[in-house]
Amino acid sequence: MNVTPACLRDGAPDAWGRRVLENQYGDTSLGELDYFLFSRSDRIGALDFQSSSSDYEARESEPAKMRDLLKAAELVEKRQLLPPELERALFRGTSVGGARPKALVEQDNKQFIAKFSLSSDTYDIVKAEFVAMRMAEKCGLQVAPVSLVRSMDKDVLLVERFDRDVSGNSCYRRHILSALSLLLLDAMEARYAGYLDFADQIRQRFINPKASLREIFARLSFNIMIGNTDDHARNHAAYWDGKFLSLTPAYDICPQPRAGGEVSQAMGIGGNRGNLSTLDNIRSVCQSFMLSHDEATVLINEQEKIIRAEWEAVCEEGNLPLGERERLWQGAVLNPFCFEGWR
Repeated sequence: MNVTPACLRDGAPDAWGRRVLENQYGDTSLGELDYFLFSRSDRIGALDFQSSSSDYEARESEPAKMRDLLKAAELVEKRQLLPPELERALFRGTSVGGARPKALVEQDNKQFIAKFSLSSDTYDIVKAEFVAMRMAEKCGLQVAPVSLVRSMDKDVLLVERFDRDVSGNSCYRRHILSALSLLLLDAMEARYAGYLDFADQIRQRFINPKASLREIFARLSFNIMIGNTDDHARNHAAYWDGKFLSLTPAYDICPQPRAGGEVSQAMGIGGNRGNLSTLDNIRSVCQSFMLSHDEATVLINEQEKIIRAEWEAVCEEGNLPLGERERLWQGAVLNPFCFEGWR
């Protein structure tokens, strides 16, 4: 079986982009090379894929209106064929990773990833992600800027792209490698990715490793308290300038409600309680992140304090309905299980 190297897979369309292409070409048997060559050129990171080794031809499309993107995403979700004008609109999202509907948009000389809801969503994921990302910023994490807009009576989350540098009328790509690539794993081996191995890579290869290790530990702590268990190795990434690595802002942070308590993170922790998502468990490995027991304790306590103090205000900012707040609070956010063994 041929396996695509993760460093190339980082620039390929993921579940949603593949679904759009399959809908567009009426073919569910597209090969990996087809996904590379049929998707849009303005993909995440600095790579693009061409059929010629000498001539570059960008596969672009005209900017689309938000309402057209929403209509197109709805039709793809229903597996219905798109009219040509909507097909062109949604083509702008085929090069973006992730499993949920999204597209690329431009506003005020800035580039954004627009994320949409699904009719099958069991809770308001768009607003929940906005709240989690804003709360992460409140907790001092380096995160991608987010905003909420309304179109066709639907919420759309705009995430500012951090893989582009805009200077005047010019836009420059930045090379990005996922943690999966840095750990030399492919998509089939993602279950073997762990925070401790990622920490080893940071110590050896990153600019200012001490600050980067503290940031990753803080993101892990926040993920546990906010209830984000989708912190897999493709949801962590680093810039590559040809010589050095540095962390990108955090992204794709969203609480996932759960019925019970016990849960594990998508990336392994390897602490005194294995991979269980408890604060005591991650504190047991804090030295791997160049933090003392006391430093880790202070960091975690400060995050908890901020989450408790800012929860209602951030929910108001995101206009998250009261029922959703009550469902997330202590269901995903500050679930009692994360404090087991802590106090």
